[in-house]
Amino acid sequence: MSNEPIALTDRDRDRLTEMVNEMRWRCDAETGRCLAMLEKELERAEIVPSEQAESNIVTMDSRVKFHDIDTGERLVYTITWPHRADTLAGKISVLAPIGMALLGTRAGQIVEWQVPAGRRRLRVDRILYQPESEKVLDA
Repeated sequence: MSNEPIALTDRDRDRLTEMVNEMRWRCDAETGRCLAMLEKELERAEIVPSEQAESNIVTMDSRVKFHDIDTGERLVYTITWPHRADTLAGKISVLAPIGMALLGTRAGQIVEWQVPAGRRRLRVDRILYQPESEKVLDA
């Protein structure tokens, strides 16, 4: 886990809290640990109104370009809900270590996170898509 501040939209916080509460009672031990970590992230996050979210914040369903500082590996993933995850399609679950690490970070931010292979330092290079930054035009 990182101590860097994160920002979540009120809508993401509410939906993630609901997901945690629903999944808690029907999950295995590993998923339970992931849910507990996500709860800690929700507790420490600065909450911003969805309509005021800056475009440089990684929100749910954001497409993020980032790299591993130590290996130089460059990746692009969409942070998504567990049932929509498909790593071959570039969609990573918010419950996956990297998905959780990136949620709420800002472009340019470095985050350290424990993954199964060890500790990784990731730098958010750019947010390629963020749903909150899309404008709805009046008809």
